[in-house]
Amino acid sequence: MIGRVSALLAVSALAAGAQTVWPTKGWPTTTLGDAKINKAVVDSIDAEIASGRYGYVDRMLIIRHGQIAFDKSYKHDYAKAYGDSVNKSGALNGSDPTSPYNYYNTWWHPYYQRGDLHTLQSVTKTVTSIVVGVATTRGDFPSLDRPVLSFFGPADSVRNIDDRKQRMTVRHLLTMTAGIDWNENLPYADPRNTATDLEVSPDWVKYTFNRPMMEEPGKRFNYNSGATEIVASVFRRATGTDIEEYAAQHLFAPLGITHWFWKRSGSGLADTEGGLYLEARDLAKLWYLFSRNGQWDGMQIVSADWVKSSVSPFVPTSPSPNAASYGLAWWLHPTGKPTAPYYLAGSGFGGQIPVAMIDQDMIVVFNAWNLLPGHPSMPARRMMDRLAAAAQ
Repeated sequence: MIGRVSALLAVSALAAGAQTVWPTKGWPTTTLGDAKINKAVVDSIDAEIASGRYGYVDRMLIIRHGQIAFDKSYKHDYAKAYGDSVNKSGALNGSDPTSPYNYYNTWWHPYYQRGDLHTLQSVTKTVTSIVVGVATTRGDFPSLDRPVLSFFGPADSVRNIDDRKQRMTVRHLLTMTAGIDWNENLPYADPRNTATDLEVSPDWVKYTFNRPMMEEPGKRFNYNSGATEIVASVFRRATGTDIEEYAAQHLFAPLGITHWFWKRSGSGLADTEGGLYLEARDLAKLWYLFSRNGQWDGMQIVSADWVKSSVSPFVPTSPSPNAASYGLAWWLHPTGKPTAPYYLAGSGFGGQIPVAMIDQDMIVVFNAWNLLPGHPSMPARRMMDRLAAAAQ
């Protein structure tokens, strides 16, 4: 859990000293020059995106000091780009051509019903964690260190229970250290990826929770989308409320988010592993909330303690010394700067990248829809460094 104190100090300092702008009814706008962002750098990135260097990028949004400094959408003909794959059987096609889990179907992806709501994919996991944080702040959700099995009873007939599964907690689910036998390290186009079977199974919670344990919970990062779907079930059992309904009332409404779509799994639970759609400016509000230490226009939406825990490294995602760490469903990319040691990011299939750059008081959102391995994609970390350096 390295960096816990320094990460908190960086977020707290910004919350205390930054200009107070609350975009509940919409973001004010400014220019790159007035926001003191190097226009040449942004123009260069814009040109690279427009040229197709990074595949199908749909949006680049840059917010600094609570004001939109740059916002551009890039149009693509997805029916032409992926139309030949809609009716083919494969790992990204779901159960049928019209399925919301057919990732080539333009009615569902990347925009919901071809409107302005963009799929977030696994950025949904970070939003799910935020909702749990709101419920914890309000006293509606118990300790993250409560065993997951304590929310289930004999009628649930959970399989493969051993000492390790009995020690698995909600914190382990949110930090991707559940210890369940799971392989999501392959490309999603590969049918051997465990998440492929998850999304075509009738009950995602049973599919995941009934699997045998592979290792001790908390020991190692092993990305597991099914673990976050278990959180949806635990949330309903703990609060008596559907997680989407709770988010609508206690998170989205205070921030002025009125327009979203949230897919459902086969059992009816909200798809907390990848089913949320938001417009980029509304997604940015959630990252702005955390850059303001959980405060919003005089309200403490989520506690400072929760923000601290969320953006403190719990586990490294790989042995590489410069690799991201993982908090409570937050990707924490090291900046090399002691004042703000991490970029606070989400990461979603296809190229969904929201990030808060604390030192720069900047929120950046990229949306994209690059599906197949080997195709061009956004070099997320390099973009973070370029934009951070451009902020003067």
